[in-house]
Amino acid sequence: MKKLTFLDKILYLINSLLAVLLLLSFLLPHISPKKLPDFAVLSLFVPVLLIVNIFFVIYWLLKLKKQFLLSFLILILGWMIMTPFYKLSGKNSSLNSDLKLMSYNVKTFDLFSKKEDSTVNGFAFIKEKNPDILAVQEYYQTSKIDINYPYQYIKKNTKSKKYGLAIYSKYKIINSGSLDLKSEGNNIIFIDILKQKDTIRIYNVHFESLRIKPNEENFGESNSEKLLERVANAFKKQALQTEQFLRHEQTWKGKKIICGDFNNTSYSWLYHKISKDKKDAFIEAGKGFGKTFNYWFPMRIDFILTDKNSITNSFKTFDIKHSDHFPIVAKINWK
Repeated sequence: MKKLTFLDKILYLINSLLAVLLLLSFLLPHISPKKLPDFAVLSLFVPVLLIVNIFFVIYWLLKLKKQFLLSFLILILGWMIMTPFYKLSGKNSSLNSDLKLMSYNVKTFDLFSKKEDSTVNGFAFIKEKNPDILAVQEYYQTSKIDINYPYQYIKKNTKSKKYGLAIYSKYKIINSGSLDLKSEGNNIIFIDILKQKDTIRIYNVHFESLRIKPNEENFGESNSEKLLERVANAFKKQALQTEQFLRHEQTWKGKKIICGDFNNTSYSWLYHKISKDKKDAFIEAGKGFGKTFNYWFPMRIDFILTDKNSITNSFKTFDIKHSDHFPIVAKINWK
C-alpha cells in the first residue's frame, strides 16, 4: 500500500469492499431468505460484482501491482463453486425427436403489437420459432392474442380473471393443475403431455415479482430504504413459494421440465434449491451471458431446467424487445 498513489489507495479500498461482498455472495445459495431477507437481495447484484472485480484485476495487472491478487483469488474461487457467469461456447444441434420449448414472460402482451422492425411482432416471432411447447408468464386475456395450438392450459388469477399463466402444446395434455400460490400476481402451473410413449411433466413458474421499474428513480420506490424492504419481503415470499413447489415436484418421478420467470438469479437460494439434481439448459448448451431481462447489466432470471436424464441439444436467448424479458428456447431429448 505504501507504494500506491493516493488515488490507487482509494481504489483499492473500494476494490476490497466489493471483493468482500463478492466473497459473501458465495453463501447466498445456502441461506434461506426467510432467515436473512436483506442479505438475499445481494443475489441480484452478483453479476455487477463479478464485472467490477474483473475490472479491478485488469486494472492492477496493467499497473503491475500485486493488489490484483485479492479479486483474482476470489474470482477463481467463484469460478470453482458458482454457476457460470459467461459461456464461451454452446451447442446447436437437433434431433427429430427433440422437444422444442420456449419460455417467455410476455408482459401482458403490451408490446406485442408494436413492431420492432417492418415484418415481425411478438406473435409473428413465436410462429416463426414454432416451439412444441410455449410457456407464457404474465399472460393477459385480450382480443389481440394470436397463438394457435391444439392443446392449452390457462390459469387466470381468481381476482382479475384475466391475468395469469399459460402453457400451449402441440402434444396432448393428459393432466394439468395449479399450485395456487398465495400471491396477487404470481403462480405455478403444470401440464403432463403425452409424447409417443413418454409422459413428460412441464412446470411453468412465475415466482414472486420484485415489481422493480428499472427506468425510474429508486426503481419506482419513494426511497432506497423502502425499495430494500420491498425486495426483501418479495424474497421471503419466494422462499415460501419455493418450498411449496419442491413439495409438489417431489411427487413426480418421471421426465420433467421446469421453466419460467424465477425473478431471481442463478446465485440465489431459490435457484440453488430448485436446480438441485437437475440440468440448466443454458449451462448445458447456451452461450454468452444468457441475459433474459432487458436491463443494462446481464441478468439471467428466466430458466429452463430439466431432469438429470435429459440432453439439451441447443439453447438460445433471443434479444428481441417485445417485452421486458427475452424469450428463451431449448431443444431437449432424453437418454
